[in-house]
Amino acid sequence: MSIFRYPRPPASEITPRSVWLSRRDLLATGLAGAIVPPGLMGSAPARAAPLTARSGGQSAEGLTPTPFQDVTHYNNFYEFGLEKTDPAERSGGFHPHPWTVRVDGLVAHPRTYDIDALLARPLQERLYRMRCVEAWSMVIPWIGFPLAELLKEVEPLGSAKYVAFESVVRPSEMPGQSGVLPVLEWPYVEGLRLDEALHPLTVLAVGLYGQTLPNQNGAPIRLVVPWKYGFKGAKSVVRIRLTDTRPATSWNLRAPDEYGFYANVNPEVDHPRWSQASERPIGARGGFFGAARKPTLPFNGYGEQVAALYAGMNLRRDF
Repeated sequence: MSIFRYPRPPASEITPRSVWLSRRDLLATGLAGAIVPPGLMGSAPARAAPLTARSGGQSAEGLTPTPFQDVTHYNNFYEFGLEKTDPAERSGGFHPHPWTVRVDGLVAHPRTYDIDALLARPLQERLYRMRCVEAWSMVIPWIGFPLAELLKEVEPLGSAKYVAFESVVRPSEMPGQSGVLPVLEWPYVEGLRLDEALHPLTVLAVGLYGQTLPNQNGAPIRLVVPWKYGFKGAKSVVRIRLTDTRPATSWNLRAPDEYGFYANVNPEVDHPRWSQASERPIGARGGFFGAARKPTLPFNGYGEQVAALYAGMNLRRDF
């Protein structure tokens, strides 16, 4: 597969300052006591390796990828800091190799997967919309494989109802984890219902733009669920656990009235502090105040494929 090579764009549009500051107020105390380990700030980023992938067969009609520079330099990854630039600037000392992912819990055959074996699998490219809960969006060409493939190999038991995803804890390499008052409880944990995890749109991504994941984007492996808000996509995953009870997830524990367990993109259910009816595409031209917003689509535009998963549910209550 050819590697995308886009020219460096002008400065990107960013989340409206009022929205970003509002969310940041909730988090500010968490990193106030953070200590950045020596050398992390100036460390060189890990070198990306090219990946080969076939088309994932998902329609990408009308989607234009967000420029690589924006995808890799405008990130939320609180293990590295609160600012959008922190993940790129502070993740150079993070080591995504060697790496293993443990899949266990209510399964017939618990397994530990080495990242090199996962990278050697037949990989697919999926051009997906990504909608942040902060009301900004991107379009990202992920490379990975359906999560269902991994789950079927370990054979979920009949009692399994949910899947929990656990991210790595390395405060010596991730400065956002080393604060006296942490933003979140570590490890970062997210969860899906088993039927959501088995849906063909749900993938484990190991790359983007034709290469392995940069550290700031969740290297070496992360969850991507395109019809949900971005915080559902656990990064730098080390454990996948099947359970019969709904897992306690990081943002839902931090602010349950703001971050629901389901977190399906829904323009009719606003965040308590801002509207979710529209979004600001990152990479749009026109200057900070001039970039056009666009309407947000139910389920981020994937309703035809996933709405049936939530038939009969009250999506205002189960947000």
